[in-house]
Amino acid sequence: MDSENVIEMLHITKEFPGIIANDDITLQLRRGEIHALLGENGAGKSTLMSVLFGLYQPEKGVIKKNGQEVKINDPNDATALGIGMVHQHFKLIEVFTVLDNIILGAETTKAGFLQKKEARAKVEALSQRYGLKVDLDAKVEDITVGMQQRVEILKMLYRDNEILIFDEPTAVLTPQEIDELMATMKEFAKEGKSILFISHKLNEIMAVSDRVTVLRKGRYIGTVDTRDTDKQALSDMMVGRSVQLEVKKAPAQPGEAVLSLRDFCVPSRAHKRNAVDHVSFDVRAGEIVCIAGIDGNGQTELVYGLTGLEKSSGGTVTLCGEDISHASIRHRGRNLSHIPEDRHKHGLVLDFSLEQNLVLQRYQEKRFQTRGFINRGAVREYARQLIGQYDVRSGQGPVTAARSMSGGNQQKAIIARELDREKPLIVAVQPTRGLDVGAIEYIHGQLVAERDRGRAVLLVSLELDEVMNLSDRILVMYEGEIVGEFDPQQTDVQELGLYMAGAKRAEKGGRPA
Repeated sequence: MDSENVIEMLHITKEFPGIIANDDITLQLRRGEIHALLGENGAGKSTLMSVLFGLYQPEKGVIKKNGQEVKINDPNDATALGIGMVHQHFKLIEVFTVLDNIILGAETTKAGFLQKKEARAKVEALSQRYGLKVDLDAKVEDITVGMQQRVEILKMLYRDNEILIFDEPTAVLTPQEIDELMATMKEFAKEGKSILFISHKLNEIMAVSDRVTVLRKGRYIGTVDTRDTDKQALSDMMVGRSVQLEVKKAPAQPGEAVLSLRDFCVPSRAHKRNAVDHVSFDVRAGEIVCIAGIDGNGQTELVYGLTGLEKSSGGTVTLCGEDISHASIRHRGRNLSHIPEDRHKHGLVLDFSLEQNLVLQRYQEKRFQTRGFINRGAVREYARQLIGQYDVRSGQGPVTAARSMSGGNQQKAIIARELDREKPLIVAVQPTRGLDVGAIEYIHGQLVAERDRGRAVLLVSLELDEVMNLSDRILVMYEGEIVGEFDPQQTDVQELGLYMAGAKRAEKGGRPA
């Protein structure tokens, strides 16, 4: 039996202050299989994989490779054993080029000099073979998150790893990129590589994995063969209760326009043309308008221009009847809530505590102040209320460092903060990125409830299921322009996909929704 298990993690226990992240977990990975690790946010999936990759040392338990016990003190030991990991939050140096990031730590040198030519040839061969196209000379800060993920995968392949860990690999990818990644993973498995695939997207697990291990609140629940189960059974195992997989909502009752964009332009950092090119649309009170598109078609720049993170180069933005085209970020923030795409860069101050992060935009309000000083008691009370309401799980409650929380719980904290601010416009970019079915069900419900209270919601999502389920109107963005407008009741994923890929384009800014 040992011979077919390439990796065995036996009775692993890992503790952090106030929390047992992994409680006596055993996981066995067979040679050449795709093994999915499924669980809610904070279930201990990433922690378990970080133990295997040498980022954490377990308090108890042993790891075996090919039946032999091994000690993995750090990621260099893991790499030497042929174990590679693509992290949920990429470990890339933004000011380095793609090529420099791939070879960093595994450089080819001759007489002390870097041999970039050979490295470039190897990376180009890998990217051709697996269809992972990247611009090797681009700086990481200038490429999309989807591209950054390809860089991470190429980093693993460059090191000739045979055990590949993917931590939420599709959280930032478009439907087409997800299909490509799944095909690539199957190709890896065919070649005899073994894959551990952390996810809570049930469609993907059903499509690509051979077996699934489910964790719940740090404990092992069970391992099942994928072909013998279904999505509902897996979601029930994962959450411990029956989960509603469809969004229930009444038809929208739109009111006045809360947000109006007219001929809106935002310049591109990567090339000379505009990233957002003369875009015009309205979002009305009481409706959810979704911007759909393949990552890198101007959605990020549109949101940056709208929220003030980037300067626009033309057109107007009107919010609640006021032209805010040249207003400061703080001024814009008086009427809008922003759930950002990158929770680490723009959503949280990672070295602040959870409670400090929850009042980032409100600490100047009277309720949180006493004679010009922050009233810590009021902040803590408010944080406890939001933590309870949104089920934000953390080891030490309000005083937990944001950095130490799981990605999904960081996301829930941002959503709690932004929705509780009760602004007329909610700009939600990938709001359920990295969340499990239970949390997605809750967040979708919250966004629909905000809509029903008369708020305008601008949703930017790469998840076509989410787009179809949640939106009242869909705008498709391609190469910086709105190329189609749809009613989700009157369209399907295939039609949207054609517009997203640029194969079709509606006349004069779309067809009537």
